[in-house]
Amino acid sequence: MSENTTPLPVAVIGAGPIGLAAAAHLLERGIEPLVLEAGPSAATAVRGWSHVRLFSPWAEVVDPAAEKLLTPTGWTRPAADAYPTGGDWVEQYLQPLADALGDKVRYDARVTGVARAGRDRIVDADREQQPFTVHLARADGSEERLLARAVVDASGTWSTPNPLGANGLPALGERAAADRISYRIPDLRDPAVRARYAGKRTAVVGTGASAFTALAALADLAEAEPGTHAVWVLRRGLTGSTYGGGAADQLPARGALGLAAKAAVEGGHADARTGFRAAAVERAADGRLTLVSEDGARADGLDEIVVLTGLRPDLSFLTELRLGLDDRLQAPVALAPLIDPNQHSCGTVYPHGANELSHPEQDVHLVGMKSYGRAPTFLAMTGYEQVRSVAAHLAGDLEAAARVELTLPETGVCGGAGLYDEPATAAVGEDAGCCGAPAAPQLITLGTPTVGGSCSPEGGC
Repeated sequence: MSENTTPLPVAVIGAGPIGLAAAAHLLERGIEPLVLEAGPSAATAVRGWSHVRLFSPWAEVVDPAAEKLLTPTGWTRPAADAYPTGGDWVEQYLQPLADALGDKVRYDARVTGVARAGRDRIVDADREQQPFTVHLARADGSEERLLARAVVDASGTWSTPNPLGANGLPALGERAAADRISYRIPDLRDPAVRARYAGKRTAVVGTGASAFTALAALADLAEAEPGTHAVWVLRRGLTGSTYGGGAADQLPARGALGLAAKAAVEGGHADARTGFRAAAVERAADGRLTLVSEDGARADGLDEIVVLTGLRPDLSFLTELRLGLDDRLQAPVALAPLIDPNQHSCGTVYPHGANELSHPEQDVHLVGMKSYGRAPTFLAMTGYEQVRSVAAHLAGDLEAAARVELTLPETGVCGGAGLYDEPATAAVGEDAGCCGAPAAPQLITLGTPTVGGSCSPEGGC
């Protein structure tokens, strides 16, 4: 890093859990952050799933550096063994953290491009001596360009859900049926949303924890609203691992989520259609939808479709940077082998930091959910460890950057959220689950708020 760039701030893209934690760690290292948030307030993505309960307790979703920043403000840490909803996370931690950061967070500042000053991606000359230029679009339509010494992209993947089509492209007819397709876990507390699914036949497409959540929520709705039924569409068959880690999961709330999905199927509230790779959506004369698979199989008589097939990173504003991304996962090449869902479960992902998150473009780091590319596995404490390491690296403390300061839970799928509505219902919180003996998951009676889902689609949980 050349001397003429050191007075500049580090641009942190996204004021979600990981972006705000990055700012806290940078400040702790004496480095000025500038957090750029596209939305009008902190954690816009988390607000989008405020009804979803995390499968991590408060003990594991509060970053240590952030807590140090919050404590002088009079902030009180929530009970360590309680399981917050996304709304709780925002109200009791993320927005107060953003407020504590003050003018180091800028809202309504959507990043539209990042480059080296005066250098497109093909120019080598004096490249690393140039600061970064970050282009912004404001809510009023105006544009702005600012300079930064480094870029930490914590923008997540929430805004770019995967489509219905099994080949990664939208299924034929998917766009035309957009009025009947959702890519989010339905918030059944909302009367309008509840009415949309009550008494209806809904296809839930996906095999991760978000799909588990939707199935469990629809099963709960079916108890109160006759005629409500789910068709669970899976690209693979049902196996012993379909419902997650079960009793072996060291995150007991995560294990309970899988059991709730299993109960929805076994209780007759959902039918499983296995080996179904969606290729098209057709609309019948009566307005109902049909899913058509690549081999011609059909799932008829659908009123709604909920597509929960994962998320993918938006790389469109990084095209002028030299990123080293795996050609399958779109994750940093050193990280990709550790998180490849074709090979690994959560227990095989060891904590990682600046070294694994580096790119050919010096001083650029993708962190949080975005660092995982298309891989579906992520925990908030993984992101907190990432940004601790990245901040140390940017401060020149390479020993601290390389040091591991985190133990991750073993077994099961990493995505998703939990079913514990009250702290007392959790036999063991995740803090114990990480380091002690696993507790057997318990099947919890569903209710409001909706539980489960993508456990922070931006920052994990």
